Amino acid sequence: MTEQTIKKNERYTVDIIDLSYEGLGVAKIDGYPLFIENALPGEQVEVLVLKAGNKFGYAKVENWLTQSPDRQPVEDKALLRTGIAPLAHLSYDKQLAFKQKQVENVMTKIAKMPEVPILPTVGMDEPVGYRNKAQIPVRRIDGQLATGFYKKNSHELVQIEDFYIQDPAIDKAILAVRDILQRFQVRGYNEEKNEGQIRHIIIRRGHYSHEMMVVLVTRKEKFFKSKEIAEAIHEALPEVVSVIQNINEEKTNVILGDKEKVLYGRSYIEDQLLGKTYRISAKSFYQVNTQQAEYLYQTAIEFADLDKKDIVIDAYSGIGTIGLSLADRVDKVYGMELIPAAIEDAQFNALNNKIENAHYEVGKAEKVMKKWQEKGIKPSVIMVDPPRKGLDPHFIESAIDMNPERIVYISCNPATFARDAKLFAAAGYETKKIQPVDLFPQTHHVELVASFVKGE
Repeated sequence: MTEQTIKKNERYTVDIIDLSYEGLGVAKIDGYPLFIENALPGEQVEVLVLKAGNKFGYAKVENWLTQSPDRQPVEDKALLRTGIAPLAHLSYDKQLAFKQKQVENVMTKIAKMPEVPILPTVGMDEPVGYRNKAQIPVRRIDGQLATGFYKKNSHELVQIEDFYIQDPAIDKAILAVRDILQRFQVRGYNEEKNEGQIRHIIIRRGHYSHEMMVVLVTRKEKFFKSKEIAEAIHEALPEVVSVIQNINEEKTNVILGDKEKVLYGRSYIEDQLLGKTYRISAKSFYQVNTQQAEYLYQTAIEFADLDKKDIVIDAYSGIGTIGLSLADRVDKVYGMELIPAAIEDAQFNALNNKIENAHYEVGKAEKVMKKWQEKGIKPSVIMVDPPRKGLDPHFIESAIDMNPERIVYISCNPATFARDAKLFAAAGYETKKIQPVDLFPQTHHVELVASFVKGE
């Protein structure tokens, strides 16, 4: 059998031999890979082929002939279909092992460093209900406002009320806000026609403070009875200290627009992380799993091996959570970030926590680093926490030019981390150890902390 003979809508009985990095079951028919949702290694399944490309295809399970002992029941299959919790069917200890293996794979295949110690993934005691932020699309279905999540690889909204991995108070708040918008006859967004008003409901909730922010993403600035709607939201949800209208007039998949208005209360919420208080704005990056973020940052601080003489650069600083967490252990912290609102928050957070040795600037990390280098700033430690695409090669050059003794790298994408580790190794920085941390239980995502030390 060749790859050309496998066609869409045909049925096969296959053995699942592995999990892909996205958590899909992998089967092979005469060497041709099929990726199958909700299938685990060791299972034999009857599948229907959904898509057959030249090199691989996708299929769905129609019947399990055998099931893995590592399988756990999933009450709501929509969690798998939408990709909200694509690993919810795998027992949690095996999820942690899967994530450690993902890091091992990229360090062997991409970084070519199989010798680097990769510690067991640190998980949660209760790996559900952890997300402190939700971004939920709103659509009109059968004359009513509907909230949920898109079916994978589609624009079909699956109505969901219990998101499983979100703070349950956020799940309840989404429904309360949706029903208030319905009461005020706000029209849900129609993506195909680019009409209607409300596009998304975004809710942030402080893990410790329980302060809540509601962001209503609208298609047009004009928002009838917006103040009354905001008051009604606060009345229904007393934890709400901030209601914001964000205007996104573009026909785009990007959720937030550039312009926003405060409809009720403040433009931010506050929460605590490692004993310090942070102001969090609508657009600010803030780790969605507070409990695991504390462990992640604590590990990063330990890996940095800090003392009072150290000068630390906190690249991609966001609202300052990493730099301010370690500021009292070092001489000086310098941070930079592209988003002006995040730097405003970082500066406020430094003042609010009575931290006087932290300096923050807006700008691209590599450009700001060059400027600091020209001013004679010589960091002993550089901390990086880049987005999924990893570090810009120019940033890596700038970091190496500054000649720090140690670099601590927090990554949300092991593949781009491994690529960057290879570049640091070529410049004489040895990867000492890697600690995977499960910030996103029930999903295939894995966060990690690694330390690089300059060779003699």
